[in-house]
Amino acid sequence: MATPVIMPRQGQSVESCILAKWHKKVGDKVAVGDVLFSYETDKAGFEEEAKVDGTLLGIFFEEGDDVPCLLNVCVIGAEGESFKEFAPEGDAPAAASEAPAAAETAEVTVAETVVAAPAEPNNAAISPRARNTADKLGVDYRFATPTGPDGRIIERDIFSAREAGIGLITPAAKAAGLEGTPGAGIGGRMTTSGAPVEAPVAASAATAAPVVAPATEYVEEKIPNIRKIIAKAMHTSLSTMAQLTYNSSFDATAIMAYRKSIKESMERLGLENITLNDIVLYAVSRTLMMPAHRDLNANFINGDTMRYFTNVNLGVAVDTPRGLMVPTIFNANLKSLNEISGEVKELANLCKSGSINPDLLRDGSFTVSNLGNLGIESFTPVINPPQTAILGVDTIAPKVRQSKSGEIEVYQSMGLSLTCDHRVIDGSPAARFLQDLSKNLENFDVLLAK
Repeated sequence: MATPVIMPRQGQSVESCILAKWHKKVGDKVAVGDVLFSYETDKAGFEEEAKVDGTLLGIFFEEGDDVPCLLNVCVIGAEGESFKEFAPEGDAPAAASEAPAAAETAEVTVAETVVAAPAEPNNAAISPRARNTADKLGVDYRFATPTGPDGRIIERDIFSAREAGIGLITPAAKAAGLEGTPGAGIGGRMTTSGAPVEAPVAASAATAAPVVAPATEYVEEKIPNIRKIIAKAMHTSLSTMAQLTYNSSFDATAIMAYRKSIKESMERLGLENITLNDIVLYAVSRTLMMPAHRDLNANFINGDTMRYFTNVNLGVAVDTPRGLMVPTIFNANLKSLNEISGEVKELANLCKSGSINPDLLRDGSFTVSNLGNLGIESFTPVINPPQTAILGVDTIAPKVRQSKSGEIEVYQSMGLSLTCDHRVIDGSPAARFLQDLSKNLENFDVLLAK
């Protein structure tokens, strides 16, 4: 019996997902556990595996389509079995037989491709996605050369036609119903008059020797949806906020000594492998709860409303192969250092594997980004809207200072870079937060006792 495969819902806040890549094509044999397709939310990427054995009978969506959650994406069943009853409402049955183009995601271009124009318009079927693209680009799809399954015109055929100057039509000609008429306008465009339009005269080959440019090699790759979302969020952040970064440092001797003692006893006490970053996260969660710093543990909504959080929902920037992700430690101020350490590691692993629930990537009240392990001494972290601040953690480096006895001494210093939205947080409150955080870290054993 044919079995439809739906687009999963990854979290209550997710309404649709981008179909990123097909790993199987129509007619392929699939077994339980085989990856059928990859898909992305605006926060994370996932893979959908086959739940039954059989043949991939039909595919309803192409790569790049935005597919509503819980909608049928493809069908698995016995070879030759009917499956059109599973087509999403409003889709043409023929869409089920269309497999995505098996084009490589990276292509080295060495020369221009020439596509011959058909002498007469064809009556080939066209996918909805290709039809929309043709409308946007001003291409009469009936002049495109179909390369899809069963002689179907797909999106790449429209792009090929446009690049070759085939079937181009002006908006006025299209409105006049002149589609399907060979064009006499510039570049072969169909116009309302149908009369030739003078094009610029090219230089004669007899008067000038042809200049042949060397072949240019390059690689083009489609960026993943997550990268697009990150780009949009970062641009929005910097273009809509008055961001200002404050840099300071503190004596890391105390937290280094504490971590060393924990490391020596972690197995005996059954503790997590607590890192310096875990210690900073713990101190941040406690410092933000001080009444003087409520503006930093907040969201600035629509430019006119402050949302103050009762507890600290601490975002932690995680570097993944898919891009930057920021999972949230909810109510971090109510959790022990050991609990924070374990949760950070679990969230980071889920992000890197691409299996994190999107509900764990939202509702943060403050974010920490640590580049210290990469040797960065100072940087300007970008605020994650609608949060009002973000803390950058820098590397540890030796510094010198004068002791109380007047002698010069060397100590281990850790840098902190705090970016604030100056629309709601002034310089002095930002500086006081860094000051209080530094004191808590320099006296970490006292902070643990509170």
